Amino acid sequence: MMRSLYEQDTSLWVIETVNKLKAKDFENLDLENLIEEVEALGKSQRNATKSFLRRLIEHLLKRCYVPLPECYIGWQREIRAFRNEIKDILEDSPSLKNFLLEIFPKIYASAIASVREEYPQINFPDHWLEEYDINAILNRNFWEED
Repeated sequence: MMRSLYEQDTSLWVIETVNKLKAKDFENLDLENLIEEVEALGKSQRNATKSFLRRLIEHLLKRCYVPLPECYIGWQREIRAFRNEIKDILEDSPSLKNFLLEIFPKIYASAIASVREEYPQINFPDHWLEEYDINAILNRNFWEED
C-alpha cells in the first residue's frame, strides 16, 4: 500500500498544501490532514500559553512570598521570559487573552500546588489577590508593591 505524501514527508506536504492554497487548487487539497493540522496548531498554541502562564504564576508567587534574596534575580529573569513568551503569543493571537482569563483559576490552582510542594513552610494565598487582570500579570512587579 502506498503511503500519502503527508505520511512520507510532512514538511514537503506543508509546502505543497500552501502552494495549492495560493493557486486556489482546492480540488486537490488533502482536506482531512489539513483540518487535522489546523486543529493541532490551535491546540498547540493554547497548550503553550497555558504552560507559560502556569510557570509565570509559579515564579510570581515565589518572588512575592519566598524570602530567598539570592533567588530573586533568577526568578525575575524567568518572570520576564514567561511574560515575553505570552505577550508574543497574544500579539499573534489576541483572542487567547479571553482564553487566559477563562483558565486562570485552574492554572492558579495548579501553580499554587506546585509552589506549596516546593516550599511547604511558606503561607501562599489560596487565591490570586486581585482580579484576573492579564495586563497586570504581564506587566506589574507585584513584589515592589506594599
